[in-house]
This record gives sequence, C-alpha cells and structure tokens, in this order.
Amino acid sequence: MSDAEQTRQNILSVAADEIHQHGYKATSLSVILNRCEISKGALYHHFTSKMELGYAVFEEVYTPMFLGVWQSPLSVEDPIEGLCDFLTTMTEEMSCSEVVCGCPLNNLCEEMANVDEGFRLRILSMQEQLNQLIVEALEKVSENLRAELAFSQVGYFIVAALNGATSLSKSSRNKALFQQVIAELCLYIRALKK
Repeated sequence: MSDAEQTRQNILSVAADEIHQHGYKATSLSVILNRCEISKGALYHHFTSKMELGYAVFEEVYTPMFLGVWQSPLSVEDPIEGLCDFLTTMTEEMSCSEVVCGCPLNNLCEEMANVDEGFRLRILSMQEQLNQLIVEALEKVSENLRAELAFSQVGYFIVAALNGATSLSKSSRNKALFQQVIAELCLYIRALKK
C-alpha cells in the first residue's frame, strides 16, 4: 500500500472513530488532523470536504463492517438459529462504551438521514443490501418456515427491532433492557419456523 493510500485509510479510520464517539456534526476536522498528524492540505488531497469524508466513512468503513457482521450468521445452515446466536452473542459481548455510544452506523443514520440527501440515499442502499442478505438466507430455508411470511417485511422488522433496541439501550444506558428486547426478538425469529 502506498503512503498516500495509508494516509487515506488512516484518515478514514480516525474519522470513523470520531463520528462514532461524537456524531457527524460534532466531529471536528481539526481533531482528525491532529490525530492523524497531517496537514489540512493532506486531508483535502483525499477528501474535498467534510461531507465527502463522511460519505467515504459510511461507504468504506461502516457499511462493509455492518454487512460483514450480518453475513456470517445468515450464511449458516440454519439462518434462524444463526441470527439468534448472533443477536444473543451481541448482548453478551456488548461493552459499556457500546451501550453508551450505540451502533456507529445506527447513530449516523439517525443523525444524517433527514439532514442530507446524499446520506439518505447511501443509508437506503445499505438497508436494501442488508434486507436482501436476510431475504436470501430465509429463502434458502423457506420449506422450514411458515408459508404466509413476506421475507422482505420480516427482514426489515428484524433490523428495525435491533436498531430500536440499540437506541433504547443507548438512551437509557441500560444493557439489561437491550438484552430483554433481543431475547424477545429471538422468540419472534424462532416463531418464523413451522
């Protein structure tokens, strides 16, 4: 990897962390410059604006990370149990900072979807990609699931419930509440089976 590409990746990594910790609007380019130990010119060589940097963080850091986390449990032989194991493990392994800070992707979606059309379109695309992953996993085991299910609606409901649980635990700073909601979500997911 060239020095320029390493610098770009470092900027993305630091910006992703800053956005997670403080939100997009409160993220300071000066702090990113200081943490990366680069000049303004070096930053603007890679990203022409804070908005372009935010888009790159969303597309190149958050979206692949988020979709990658979901791919593994959805690709197992029984994606119903894969999802429940994934969600349950999440509740057990969630750190205190994650309870307080919330999901970086969910935070950015909540903050920017209604503010900027570019973010809204990127969020919509990511949500559609995730929903497609869930739909494809459910279709592979459809013979074991209830006949009346609309897989696309099921996918969106699962993600909405998880996002709601994440927001609830963040606002209440209550990990036990998150665990309770996820346990209920797993009951719903398992009830998809015949």
